[in-house]
This record gives sequence, structure tokens and C-alpha cells, in this order.
Amino acid sequence: MHSPVQKRLDDFRQQGRVQAGSLIISVFGDAILPRGGRIWLGSLIRLLEPLELNERLVRTSVFRLAKEEWLRTEPSGRRTDYLLTPSGQRRFEEASRHIYASSAPQWDRRWRLIVTVGDLAPKQREALRRALFWQGFGVIGGDCFVHPSADLSAAFDALIAEGLSELLGKLKPLLAADAQFGNAANDIDMVHGAWNLERLAAMYAEFVDRYQPVLAQLRADVQEDIDGESAFLLRTLLIHDYRRLLLRDPELPDVLLPAEWPGQKARLLCKEVYRRLLPASESHLDALFQLANGQTPEASPLLLERFREADPLA
Repeated sequence: MHSPVQKRLDDFRQQGRVQAGSLIISVFGDAILPRGGRIWLGSLIRLLEPLELNERLVRTSVFRLAKEEWLRTEPSGRRTDYLLTPSGQRRFEEASRHIYASSAPQWDRRWRLIVTVGDLAPKQREALRRALFWQGFGVIGGDCFVHPSADLSAAFDALIAEGLSELLGKLKPLLAADAQFGNAANDIDMVHGAWNLERLAAMYAEFVDRYQPVLAQLRADVQEDIDGESAFLLRTLLIHDYRRLLLRDPELPDVLLPAEWPGQKARLLCKEVYRRLLPASESHLDALFQLANGQTPEASPLLLERFREADPLA
């Protein structure tokens, strides 16, 4: 019988098709950014090889990420480092604030709206919809994008970074409070009109089902530490799976969510698994992480602040 940890790793290895670029983005954000945001390509290949991502696939994927301006190269002798571009680092840092948060955001009971006030071509409208979707905005009626707590200034900066600056003159950002008129639609009606929470809940429940046995094993084996390689690989898959969920999650405050929302259980589960994997996985990175010049940068002390609030191991 495979242990839950080995089962999760084996399930990933046996996938028919792996989106290696997306996984590498997760590795950069979780493991490489705290060590300066750069790594020798050969070191990255060695780290991912146990997941059965071969050298050719990793090379092809990082080349594509460089073309998409997530990464850039910097030669050092006969070797090459890959490092985050400024825009790539900004996107990672923004994502990190959501991934490693210890609790759901508080709500000031005001809605953030972005309303289109000019005509958009079909391609422009679709590009805008996609860009705001990845920032968590829901859509009402096709011309009004809504979110309960987004930073509107940051949302517009992100649109500029996505190459949509020509649309800003046709968008009106607004803050709206609930006027509470009699039988008018309420905040929950707004939520159900803008987002498909049923589908998201099912995805969170699947995440919990996948990692709950892993947590049970880590708790039971507290006297027998997990090996560094397995800890790093599992930490990578954990954050990769959780990041993909958050990309689809508007991160609504608790007051706007159904009772027993599975996203809350998933957040707590991810916190505890991550904190239990962190020491062994970092030891593995100390052994295999290299820059092109042969140096191994230390992890930033800020790494230990991830999920620190309400730490289940404290």
C-alpha cells in the first residue's frame, strides 16, 4: 500500500499530460522567489526531475515563459540563470499575498465596481473580461464588473501590465454602498449573479479530499520526518493545486459565503500541510538549489512568516 504522500506524488507522475509551465510558475513563486527570484536552469531541471518532468520539457517551458515575459535570462560563464522579470515579480508578489494569507479578507460592506462607459470591440471586451476574472471580479450584465474588496488602483495597474491601457478611458471605477431598499436584491443575490460558487465549492472539496489523508499521515509520522525530496515535491504540488484554486476564487468575505464553505477548510488544511513540510523541503533546496555561478542563496527570513498567523504547529 502506498502512503498518502507517495500516492499524491505518484498520481501526478502518472498524468497523461502535464502543464509544466504552470508548475514552474508555482515553483518560482513558492521556492525561488524567497531565494532572490533566480535559479540556474540545470538546478531547476534537477529539482523537477523526480516528478518525471524531463530536461527537454523543462527547457521548452522556461523558454516559453521567457517569451511571455515572466522570466528573463542572465548568462554566467557557460551557464545561464533564469530570473523573474519586474512584471513577473510583481505578479508573483501579488499572488503570494493571497496564497499565504492566514484568513479571509474583512469587508467594509462596500462593493468595488468597474463599469464600461464606452463601446468596446468584441476582442477588447473578452480581453477585459479575462483580465478581471483572474483578479477575482464577477460580471453583472456584461458591462459591470464587481468585487467586494479589490484594490481598484491595483486592478487598473494590472490592466496596464496586461497591455490593456488603451481601455482605461472607457472604464469607470466606483465604490458602492448598499442602499437597502425594501424588496431590492441583496448582497447574496449579487454574489449568486456574479459568480458560480457551486462549481468553486466542488473544486475546494476535491482539494480537501486529496490532501486530508496527507495531513493525517504527516500528523501520525511526527516522530519520523518526511525525507527532503518528498517534502519539496509535495510542497510544490500543494501550492500548485491551491494556487490554481485561488485563481478562480474571488475571495469573498465570510459574510457573503454559504455556511460551511469548503474554501475555509481548504485554507486551514493548506496552512498546516505547508508548515509541516517547510523545514525538510528547505533542507532539500539548500542541497540542490544553485545559481549559475555555483552559489546557493539563503532563503529570506520572510519565508517563515508564510501562514505564520494561527500557525497550527505553534
